Amino acid sequence: MTHERPRGLDVLHVFCAGDGRHGNALGVVRDGRPYPDERSRQELAAELGFSETVFVDDPERGTVDIYTPTLRLPFAGHPLVGVAWLLDLEWVNPPAGEVWARSDGEFTWITARAEWAPPRSLRRYGAAAEVDALDVPPPGEWIYAWAWEDEAAGRVRARAFPGRGDGIDEDEATGAAALLLTAQLGRALNITQGRGSQILTAPGPDGTIELGGRVRLAAH
Repeated sequence: MTHERPRGLDVLHVFCAGDGRHGNALGVVRDGRPYPDERSRQELAAELGFSETVFVDDPERGTVDIYTPTLRLPFAGHPLVGVAWLLDLEWVNPPAGEVWARSDGEFTWITARAEWAPPRSLRRYGAAAEVDALDVPPPGEWIYAWAWEDEAAGRVRARAFPGRGDGIDEDEATGAAALLLTAQLGRALNITQGRGSQILTAPGPDGTIELGGRVRLAAH
């Protein structure tokens, strides 16, 4: 079964660099009603081929449904930051629970918990150059490779390898993994991931973590 590209599809780049480049591509289907079940949504997400596609089921309440090309996710960072920016939401409701959102003008932020993130293998390297030199590993394990660029300043170099064998060999910017790393290190981070995307994190009260980045609309 094939779909025409939805008329209400917006393509965003989330966690862009300061110059607006890079960021992780995200498909946002503004009206999820034409895709009423998990099967139809999964088929469209696979056809579009973005690392994640979001279906908006209730824009007033921020109710959303998130898919990779092969999986439905209860929570993911870059889709929630992206849809909060696009729809100017104060909260987003994925299956994991209510996620508060805010914008400071340049960055859009969500408040989340690391335990909402799917499991990831956080693999530390001795230097950023070692992370840069990594080859894509074979499918199997979801790996977040990272190293300090400047430990005192909280600057991290990272790359992400989902290992699902679904065509996304490397994830350009991964909010959920950034949450896990922030929880492990217990401090605010400024992460450069992939080709040059930027992810900011800040631990908050009661085990919450703010996750933020720049978002732009892709040219049509």
